[in-house]
Amino acid sequence: MATTNKYMNIFQELSSEIKNGVFEPNSLLPSEHELCERFDTSRETIRKALTLLSQNGFIQKMQGKGSLVLDISKMTFPVTGLVSFKEIQQSLGRDIQTTVHKLELMEAEDWLANQLECPENALTWEVTRARTIQGERVILDKDWLLQSSVPSLTEEICADSIYAYLEGQLGLNISYAKKEITVEPATDEDRALLDLDGYSHIVLVKNFVHLEDTSIFQYTESRHRLDKFKFVDFARRRK
Repeated sequence: MATTNKYMNIFQELSSEIKNGVFEPNSLLPSEHELCERFDTSRETIRKALTLLSQNGFIQKMQGKGSLVLDISKMTFPVTGLVSFKEIQQSLGRDIQTTVHKLELMEAEDWLANQLECPENALTWEVTRARTIQGERVILDKDWLLQSSVPSLTEEICADSIYAYLEGQLGLNISYAKKEITVEPATDEDRALLDLDGYSHIVLVKNFVHLEDTSIFQYTESRHRLDKFKFVDFARRRK
């Protein structure tokens, strides 16, 4: 078996065991030596698999102690970077479904025109999608996109990946986003479309998304159940 396939297979097997509770949070994985024996492979291959586990949030490598298994009951969402939900879904490796509740072409009201920095009554796509993860509806995504940038949109595209369509089919150059994260009281819509499990608040992530020419073309409100997610960033101290 090729080395690349082998370390990927080891990563997949160990990550599956962590997800299924074979290795509990805050326990240690077997040592590199033990893993070499178990998988009949070199230490280099094991280290590549462990690096992947670390990069994907399954373990924390601790010098002199080994690999500590992390609590993955909360799904990791990046704060920095601009990625589609489908791209996040692929990294989570969980059973995820998208339900499109609304796709409508509307005129921007005053509050939305302020968010999109566009004229009032500009035509805008409004998209509402619920994300079901492991059988629970835990994310409500509400998107508004200017029709001047996105001439057409379908439910099939919204259920799959809007960004794949915008970049792959329309050739848009999506450049950057400003993000705001707050905790807000749940709305009637949240309670109707999400399984809030008794929680009265949600984590609200607002995205103001810009094209390469710096113009805003999308405003998003992504509403998350409080107990299901952790939002992560990587920070380096500047001296």
